[in-house]
This record gives sequence, C-alpha cells and structure tokens, in this order.
Amino acid sequence: MKTIKYVLSLFVAISLFTGCQNDDDNLDVLNDIAAPTEVSAVFNISQDNTGTVSITPNAVGAVSYNITLGDGTETPVAVNQGENAEHVYDEGTYTVTIQAVSATGLTTEATQQLVVSFRAPENLTITAEIDASNPFQVNVSASADYAASFEVYFDSSNPDEEATPLALNDTVNFEYDLVGDYTVRVVALSGGVESSEDTVVVTITSPTELPIDFEIFDTTVFFGFGGASGDVIDNPDTNGNESAKVAQIIKGAPEVWAGNVIELSAPIDFSTKKVMKFDVWSPRPGGTFTLKLENLTDPNIFIEVGTTLVGNSQWEEVSIDLSGIANLETESFQKIVWFFDLGTAGDGSADWTFYIDNIRQDFAGVVVSQIVEDFEGTVPTFTVFGNIADTQVVTNPDMSGINTSANVAQLTKSNGSEVWAGTFFELGSPLDLASFGQMNVKTWSPTAGITVKFKLENTDASITYEGDVVTTVANEWENLLYDFTEAPMADYVRLVIFFDFGNPGDDSLYYYDDIELVGTQQDFSFQDFEAAAPTFTVFGNIADTQVVANPDMSGVNTTANVAQLTKSAGSEVWAGTFFEVADPLDLTSYNQISVKTWSPTSGITVKLKLENADASITHEMDITNSVANSWEELVYDFSAAPAADYVRVVIFFDFGTAGDDSVYYFDEYTLTN
Repeated sequence: MKTIKYVLSLFVAISLFTGCQNDDDNLDVLNDIAAPTEVSAVFNISQDNTGTVSITPNAVGAVSYNITLGDGTETPVAVNQGENAEHVYDEGTYTVTIQAVSATGLTTEATQQLVVSFRAPENLTITAEIDASNPFQVNVSASADYAASFEVYFDSSNPDEEATPLALNDTVNFEYDLVGDYTVRVVALSGGVESSEDTVVVTITSPTELPIDFEIFDTTVFFGFGGASGDVIDNPDTNGNESAKVAQIIKGAPEVWAGNVIELSAPIDFSTKKVMKFDVWSPRPGGTFTLKLENLTDPNIFIEVGTTLVGNSQWEEVSIDLSGIANLETESFQKIVWFFDLGTAGDGSADWTFYIDNIRQDFAGVVVSQIVEDFEGTVPTFTVFGNIADTQVVTNPDMSGINTSANVAQLTKSNGSEVWAGTFFELGSPLDLASFGQMNVKTWSPTAGITVKFKLENTDASITYEGDVVTTVANEWENLLYDFTEAPMADYVRLVIFFDFGNPGDDSLYYYDDIELVGTQQDFSFQDFEAAAPTFTVFGNIADTQVVANPDMSGVNTTANVAQLTKSAGSEVWAGTFFEVADPLDLTSYNQISVKTWSPTSGITVKLKLENADASITHEMDITNSVANSWEELVYDFSAAPAADYVRVVIFFDFGTAGDDSVYYFDEYTLTN
C-alpha cells in the first residue's frame, strides 16, 4: 500500500510540473509583444471649405488608437486599427496627438501637425434685382464655389457702411434714399482667411407718378423756387393724416410767387379722373392754395386754379375739379406746381410753414357702383378652357382685408394647362357700360406680379374687349380696376377671366369675387344763370337781384352771366334774396352745395339757407369769405340738414351788418360731395 501511494504522488508531481512548464512558454510569448512603433496619421482634408478632416491613424503593433484632436476638444476619439475619425476644424494649425495601443495595453504617443487652409471661393455670381413693388429697394443674392457665406456692402462709396451678412441660398435687401447709381460689393467667404469679391452697379430710378404719398419718393424731382423750400420730413401732425412722411414747404422771401414743383415721369392722364386732390396743412385760416399744372417744356401751356383753405393748423383735403377746363385733355401736363398765399411774400417763420401729402387724382363727382356678381346667391354656370379644373364657388379661404364675404369663386390653373387657360360665365342681361365705364374685381393670388386678364364678350364673341392688370400682392385680397371706357358698343354678357396669363399652369389656386361696375356721378349744377333767369324774391329792403354780365371773368369763374345782389344803404342786417327750383334738391345723393361768390370785402359772412315750399323746414350754413374783389368758391355742408323737399335757395351777403350799397355777385350753384 505504501508503494502505490508513492507512485501516485510521483505521477501527480510530474503532471503538475509539465503543466506549469506550458504556461511559462505562453507567458514568454506575451512578454515578447512590445509597445507600438512607427505611430503616424494620414490627414484627408475635404476640398469644400467646410473644414471637415478625416484622420486615419497607423502604427506597427497597434490594435486601437486614442486621438486628441488638438482644437480644445477634451475627450479623445477612440478608433480601431483600420478605421478613421472625422472632425470639423476652423482654418488654422493644430497639434494632433495619436496614442497607439497594443494588444497588451502598451501605448505609444506621437504628435503630428495638421494645417487646415481653406480655398478661396471661385465663380462668384451676384444677383441684384430692383424690388417689384419698391423701386428704391434692391434684393441681393449670391453664389460661389467653395463659399461658406457672404458679406454684402450696398454702397461701396460709403466707408462707414457695415457689412450685411448673407447666408448661402438666401437673399438680403436694402432701401436707398435717393435715385442714382450704386456699387454693390459682395465678398465671398471661405470660412477662413481666403475670400474673393466682386461688384455690380445698381441703378435706382423712380417713376414719379400719381398718386404721390412721399413715403418712397425721389426728392430730386421736388424743389422750391422764389424763396420757398421743399423737403420731405417725418409727419409732424398725425392727427388727421397718419402718413409717416410728408412734404414740408417753408415760404420765405423775397418773391410773392414763391412755390414748389414736382416733375412727373409722364404726363397726367385726365381721360377719366379730372379732379386733383391734396392733403394740406396750413398754420392759419383763410389762406389760399393755388394749383398750376404745366407742360414739361413749354411754360406757356398751363392750367391755374386757386382755392381757399380752412387752415387752423390741421390737415384738410383740398379738392380741385378741372373737368370744366377746355384744354385739360388736349394738352400735356407733366409738372405739378403749387403756391401758398400767391401774391404775398413769406418770411420763413412758423406762420409760413405748410405741409402737403397724398397728391392724387379722383373722379369728378361721386363714385357709384353696381354689383354684377358676388357669388352669394345662385351659382353661375362656369365654362373653363385651356385644360384647367372646373371653376367652383367655395367658402372664402381668407376672410380678411378688403374681402370678408362668405363665398368666392376658385380657379385652379392645373399643372401643364395652356398659357391662355381661363373661365367664364354669362349674365342674364348686358352690362351697363353707358353708365359705368370701369369694372372692379377682387382677386387673391399666391404670387405677386402676375397678369390677370379680364375680357368682355357679346353672345357670339363677335365683339370683345379686354384689359390686363398686374397683381401687386401675394396671399391677400386686392382690388383690380379695369377701364372699359374705350370698349366698342355691344351687349356684353360674357365675363372671362385669366390668371397668370402667358404662363402654363402649375396647379396654383386663384380666387375672385365682387365683380362690380364702377362709374361716377357728376356734380349737379342746378343754376348757372346762363339760361332763363329765375324769379328772385328779395327781402330786408334791398334792391332787386338781377342777372348781369360777369364783371370779372377770371380765376375760378369765367362764365358769361352771374347774379348781382346790391345790399342797399340802410337795409336790414338780414337782407337777402332767394329763388326756387322746379324739383327738390337731391340731398340724398349729394351732401354739399357749392356757390361761387364775388365780394368787394373779405371777412364777411355769406349765409346759405335751404327751405321747403312753405318754409316749415329749413337749414342754413355760414361761411366767412377770404378774398376781396375776386371770385372764390364757397362749399356748404348740408349733410346734417333734416330730410325735406328743399326747393328754395336763399343767400345773404355780409349777414349781421346793415347795407351800405355794396354790390355782390354769385354764380354756379352746384350739388356736390
């Protein structure tokens, strides 16, 4: 038994000795693996100026790497053998540390310099376009190979201008104050020190045309003369006129005819709108405003009309009707000239400081309209053409602005449809173009600057007439006004509309609504003393009123005949005269009465009174005249007069003062608004 135990013990010892010998051999192999050597990295820098760098490390005996990027990034990037790390750098020089790691965890570090240098942008292209709705605004975009961004300088002549940043695929804009040529400089940035630049010349021109509101205005065509200044300033009084900018006129010495002029880009079109309107601010009551329209090259061709201002340091609307002037449409008028208190020299003080704004044209008379179709009742039958989808009446998708009605017509210009695609419907009776010469259509378009054609046709389309208007806004309602005054006589029953005429369809949706005829209700002259003289009744012990030859055919009244009232010496302070009209005055359509008067004295009260047949209902108004020995037009507001059949027109001169044999004249009673 002892012998067996010994043999087994010896066997175990031999086995243990043999196993330990094999482990020592494996350990010797591992101990033979050294730390990595020949540590390096390959840098691959992208050529698109993004600063993107691919780092591929390499070493003998390495299985992985830790890369310290060298730009302040705290955490090293770990990659395995054969892989790479990618990082975005700014332009500059960096020390990149590569730590190579062996299978046993032994490490070796090496550093390597990385130089990131951006390429200068190439093929710089600048696009500078004048804004479609603002002739003083330029819109600038740019493109270039290898560009990271841009800087724009809108006026290279200005050394103090700060650059406007411009991103890739973006647009920046700038509004100039004056017309002229401006050099726009664009610098293409690489993201580093490398850059390239180019310039383009932008020409700012502004068509000076009516209406003029001085908000965006070429001041080079506006100036004063004879001692009057002409400037565009911030509106000093927004009560009654909310405009931001207005024209300021300071009338100084020496000339009594000191005034101002605006030279328009084209002659004024007086074919339909024959009234000139101004918003005027005058520091004192009773001053005069004289409008003169001149030919561009011949100063002997002109129109001159004056009026009296209310004044009192507040805004008022001045309306000058030129419809009775013979050469209004036969001559060309391109200069708007005006004078404050013509005939009196100013002194440049606050009492001689005036403001003007919103110069515009208007119709002579009251604008009246007649709805043709508003799509609120029975839906008309639409016919489409040019391969577009059916036109439908739908719920108004944008009940805002000028159109809050419930229903509108929708036109879809289908993708690929014809450039002349459109739609029409027919009316039950012909359009009344004899009474109305124009047509309004409310439209909604997703794009500004498109042509909307509107066409009228008779039943068999043998007689047609069309007009084009270009939209000015996108994604909102606007009124488009079409002039059909030149349309040949016909029974027009078909209304045709085309959106974005001239371009193929692209599935855009358009809307239109409230088609209405527009015309003017002319001022109504109910007594001008040129025909049979009316029967006058005088009272208060004055001499009989007579129709006589106009003693002063000048200024606002060059008619042949006028009425003469002599306020006899000793007559009553309330003495006056009246005549009756055959039909009651239409104060429903008109709310004012104008009368031209001539007085030897200024500052007197001229009372105008209306009475019904038995004088049981009356209404009267007082105006103080402002000139002596010349004609002026006095306008009386009867909008507050109680409803009645007014047939008697009474006038009193120098009301409140006894007669002294003064002779007064009056003429041209007119219903107006």
